[in-house]
Amino acid sequence: MTRGRFITLEGVEGVGKTTNIEFLRESLEQKGIDVLVTREPGGTPLAEEVREVLLQMRDESMDPITEALLIFAARSQHVSAVIEPALNDGRWVLCDRYTDATYAYQGGGRGVPLDTLERLAEFAQGSLWPDLTIFLDAPVNIALGRIADRQHDRFESEDNEFFARVRAGYLAIVEREERAVLIDATRSLEDVQSRLAELINNFMEPLG
Repeated sequence: MTRGRFITLEGVEGVGKTTNIEFLRESLEQKGIDVLVTREPGGTPLAEEVREVLLQMRDESMDPITEALLIFAARSQHVSAVIEPALNDGRWVLCDRYTDATYAYQGGGRGVPLDTLERLAEFAQGSLWPDLTIFLDAPVNIALGRIADRQHDRFESEDNEFFARVRAGYLAIVEREERAVLIDATRSLEDVQSRLAELINNFMEPLG
């Protein structure tokens, strides 16, 4: 059986990941591909409990290393219980965020050293990296403006400077990783999804 492909969607809050991951799922299923959609942190009952700990507003501040360790703990469970088995079964996995988010948020945003995160990634996920990473990009003020009316979790409550550092972290990943592709999320939904469709077609072409 041919191993499935692993595709991740990345970006700060408000760039449209939820809407567009559903578009990608429908597009792939129309091509006859068995797709699993999941998210991080989360994706398993245990990892979803860790997600709640990470997102909950609390009086006690969370140390950046604690935050990173919790995220990688959830990721380890997610990879071993969900992602790897699905890929081995020939399914394609679409994941809303993965380790690039940790490099951007905990590395760029919180200042955790990249070499620390790289060691944790190797320990928690081994060699499992996405085959394709799609970064939906928008200036911070535009992205956050789209979520201004909803109740914010612990991450969404951070200031613009934090998200500027996160965005810079993502842009650095796009610069250095051949698997990462940037899409301008300030364009119309129709334009964004047209670009996504083109990207998926190009990605699938060498696969036959």
